[in-house]
Amino acid sequence: MITDIKTTSKKQTSLWLPKQVLVTPAAYDESWGQQIIERVKSFDIPVYKLSQNRITGLRGKNERETYAIAKNTLAIVNAPAGQLKLTPIPPSADWQFHLAQGCPAHCQYCYLAGSLSGIPVIKAYANLPQILNNLSGYEHQDRDTTYEVSCYTDPLGIEHLTGSLAECIRYFGTRNNGYLRWVSKFDLVDSLLNLPHNKHTHCRISVNADPISHSMEGGTATVEQRLKGLGKLALHGYRVGIVIAPIMAIADWQKHYTKLFNQIEQAININCDLTFELITHRFTPKSKEVLQTWYPNSKLDLTEDVRSQKRNKFGGVKYVYERDLMRELKEFIQTEIDTRFPNAKILYWT
Repeated sequence: MITDIKTTSKKQTSLWLPKQVLVTPAAYDESWGQQIIERVKSFDIPVYKLSQNRITGLRGKNERETYAIAKNTLAIVNAPAGQLKLTPIPPSADWQFHLAQGCPAHCQYCYLAGSLSGIPVIKAYANLPQILNNLSGYEHQDRDTTYEVSCYTDPLGIEHLTGSLAECIRYFGTRNNGYLRWVSKFDLVDSLLNLPHNKHTHCRISVNADPISHSMEGGTATVEQRLKGLGKLALHGYRVGIVIAPIMAIADWQKHYTKLFNQIEQAININCDLTFELITHRFTPKSKEVLQTWYPNSKLDLTEDVRSQKRNKFGGVKYVYERDLMRELKEFIQTEIDTRFPNAKILYWT
């Protein structure tokens, strides 16, 4: 189904500053945990050391109130031991690892909805040195190995509070065959520009057509601001890329995505080493349930009977666009890229 999403007034971005920061005892004892605490204190945010290594007391009277409390809380914790056993993340990268869990943005199509258990509190990991030291065991000696760090969070959206993304970039700058990948809907990249990345970090921004970015991506930088940030990174020698996600068949989608490509073309030097990743909108029964609780007034189309079902090897169901519409979207987007950015590489369409 093609729905009409109205464009709202241009929003202004600002730093995400939680109303409270909770620290577990184990995280408090970590040197990186102390580094995060010092950053937080510089913003005059109250910090509370917990008596146990569990996050409790964040539930409100209803799901909406719980969501609001969680999204205004940063918890400094240690990553669970299970996360040190990396899992593949095709087609994005060979492996995924995590420096945090949860995102400060309010995207009404959030892909984390339904995939992460518990309330959507933002958790920053204090045992980052242990996480990074673990990565070398997964790095191939005879070919490049890529690692995605944006699966559970928007790392740039919390970087001013954690410094963890910069530490990851420094680490991968010393590797022979290890390469970092991250993606963001934020734009404050100045702290990353002069790091010794050694071209081992691939920085991408996620963008979308104007009606979607304005009405469904609360708390983020504007597309214009994101593109400006990406341009800065490119000028400082980083590999850069653009993720268009989720591609939606909204009313007049051809017109709106043409405008998006106009923006990209005006902002990005077509001769830079640019990549594209193209992800169409999809949802699961669980994510639909969660999203409708978080955003009850959203215009996001979650109609199941106009979608095709796609099953994974575990029997899980995703609702994707039907074949003909998917083909039309793909041909249009690929033609725009091939015409405007002949040297760019499309990494995947999904």
